[in-house]
Amino acid sequence: MTTTLFRISFFLVAFCSFSFSSQAQGKSTLDINRADVLIGIGAKGFERLLGDVEMKHKNTLIFCDSAHFFREENKARLFGNVRIVDEVDPVKTTSRYAEYDGNTQLAKLRNNVVFTNDKTTLKTEYLDYDRAGNIAYYYNDGEVVDSVNVLTSELGTYEVSNEKITFKNNVVLVNPDYTMKTNDLIYLTIPKTAETKGLTNLISKEGNTLDAQNGSFYDTQAKKFRFYDGVVETETSRIKAQELFYSELDAYYEGIEDVSILNKERQVEVFGEVGEYWEERKYSLVHGNALVRRYFEKDTLYMASDSLISQDGEVDSMKYLLAFRSVKLVKSDLSGVADSLVYNFSDSSIQLFKDPVMWNQKSQITADSMVFYIANEELDRVFMKDKVFVITQDTIRNFNQMKGRTMVGYFENGQMDKIDIDGNGESLYFVLQADTISQGINKTLSANIKLRFKDGTIQRVTYGIKPDGKFTPFQLINEENSRLEGFSWRFEEKPTMEDIYAWRKPEEIDPNAENLFNLPEVELILPTDEEILKSLEKRGWKPEKQSP
Repeated sequence: MTTTLFRISFFLVAFCSFSFSSQAQGKSTLDINRADVLIGIGAKGFERLLGDVEMKHKNTLIFCDSAHFFREENKARLFGNVRIVDEVDPVKTTSRYAEYDGNTQLAKLRNNVVFTNDKTTLKTEYLDYDRAGNIAYYYNDGEVVDSVNVLTSELGTYEVSNEKITFKNNVVLVNPDYTMKTNDLIYLTIPKTAETKGLTNLISKEGNTLDAQNGSFYDTQAKKFRFYDGVVETETSRIKAQELFYSELDAYYEGIEDVSILNKERQVEVFGEVGEYWEERKYSLVHGNALVRRYFEKDTLYMASDSLISQDGEVDSMKYLLAFRSVKLVKSDLSGVADSLVYNFSDSSIQLFKDPVMWNQKSQITADSMVFYIANEELDRVFMKDKVFVITQDTIRNFNQMKGRTMVGYFENGQMDKIDIDGNGESLYFVLQADTISQGINKTLSANIKLRFKDGTIQRVTYGIKPDGKFTPFQLINEENSRLEGFSWRFEEKPTMEDIYAWRKPEEIDPNAENLFNLPEVELILPTDEEILKSLEKRGWKPEKQSP
């Protein structure tokens, strides 16, 4: 009984003297609001507070099961059920152990740390909370949870006043709609935006991937994303650009610089400087040195123009590609130029407009308009209308010529096989002996003409009713009588792959580029309670026996 009264008396005296001392030192001093037991200063220079401890420093309340208070240093070590609560801001921290410095207002929390600010919760094992700057630092793994996202990383800084969290090393953001990985992320908890630097990978719940080599910006609530040197890939498409914007709610993409849009179903890839793509409509617009690659199993068709529109609708009539201005076509068995073009996916037809010219090996075709059909990856036939003019070179480079109102040409193994002329037909071809000696020219006028070829050379000509023909022997051939009216050999305009690459060299996607989702998962091993205690003991703390 005497011992108990002595302790209570000692506690009251010490508490009163401590309170007086605290008031004398000013607001920056730690105050004791209550404790069940206070044991005076021991050999190690601190006072022990036991049972239901409550301390105060400025606007901060501190709770714990027991504490060591270093009066002269204005510091405290807190043990068991530690809680630090801000009376002004909605900030609360809990842990098993903490150290609090009243001079610097720095709290070091360890073991099962939970930092709560309104609807944002941070969990970690090691947290330093700078109360003066209102900044929390965690290391050796941490997890931040708010109403929308869960973010984890090895290191992090939480600027409470700015509602800003900086995540470092092995950062993972998990959202109901996607998961994102990076190594450097800044997250604003109020607008719920995330900004990354360097390599960033994202995968949606549907399996779509969004990758960026040079960082990104996300509005996680509006579901809008901006990637730098980014690639977005879905089951049916792939979009790449140096700067890529994506609105998930609108299913809309916009790319700037080195844009490429791949339609996997059609095997068509479009390149340009600026591109837009509406995923639900499967509609894209690309301009700025635009280029198309149409992939076949054994061949590829290249098409260059200023601007491109691609539509892949539900019905066949809505599956097409439009090209405008300065159109160039290159395929192994086909080259062409025109002002504008329509490519229909449903029947693999290519329609050229406004002074179109097509070259097939040794043949040149011009007309006001023409339509080519591709079958089994090869040129199958061509339909030409108005001012049709076909020129073919024979084995000794003579120009065989045909013209008419309409014309249909058929190809075999990529070469001209036959031509049917209908209306105002004219033909001029050189008669050869043994394919090496010119004997003269046959010039014929007929409403209908049918020509048959072998290895690109005319073998047989069939005329309609009452043809008007004339033969000119070799000795009388000159520049004038060896040309039909409207003759123009434009082979120097024939585009090549060098012309295509001079227009635009496609930026290929590196299939071996680093991808954080492919890296093996690394498990971060947190220290045990025993290891934490040993660490504390190295810094001068030792557990003491509780007083009876």
